[in-house]
Amino acid sequence: MALNNAVSLTWVGHGTWKARSAKGKEILIDPWVMNNPAAPENLKTVDRCDVMLITHGHFDHIHDAVEIARHTKPTIVCNHEIGVWLGSKGLDSEKIVAANIGGQVEVEGIKVTLVHAEHTCGITENGHLIYGGEACGFVIEFENGFTIYFAGDTDVFGDMALIAELGKFDVAILPIGGFYTMGVERAAKAVSLLRVKTVVPMHFATFPILSGRPDQLQELVGPGVKVLDIKPGDTV
Repeated sequence: MALNNAVSLTWVGHGTWKARSAKGKEILIDPWVMNNPAAPENLKTVDRCDVMLITHGHFDHIHDAVEIARHTKPTIVCNHEIGVWLGSKGLDSEKIVAANIGGQVEVEGIKVTLVHAEHTCGITENGHLIYGGEACGFVIEFENGFTIYFAGDTDVFGDMALIAELGKFDVAILPIGGFYTMGVERAAKAVSLLRVKTVVPMHFATFPILSGRPDQLQELVGPGVKVLDIKPGDTV
């Protein structure tokens, strides 16, 4: 299914996505790629990345960020604390856009707004946990105006309704696995708050404990909402 003829979104697996923008920019969201057990082999090599977006510092969202960034030299959008950490790894500070919740930045013609998420954020390094600031989600407006809400890892929260009112997006990409994020029952409430008609699930099935499934969410939200039932490697 094509969400927008000019923009494509490919699920690498778990919480990681690749997007091609309306003007052909390559975007990587939450780079857990080479070491991602859910990722198909053909997606485990990243030769080009123009923009990298990072929602938070847990290993399953940031593990391969530094290696990929050193090779492809993207502009990176993240929170302030993660930006400082990335800079400490020798990445070009001029390519790191370290904003914070509520901030909007424009990178390569793509507008990215950092929005609230209900989640923790710690970076594991050499057996120690480093403070990674606050987890976030993104409202991403591509060059042609097509807009998505990328929730990142989160529980449902009431201000999703406010994010929807201000963001005016067409599609929501939501975690549904449970345990570490909201499961399908709470995701169904999120869909109601967001008033969105197309939902792309993520962060499920990578590990047995992530038990939520798209068909379960579809049953809960009813026929008025389209829940895409996709697998890693699929492009929408």
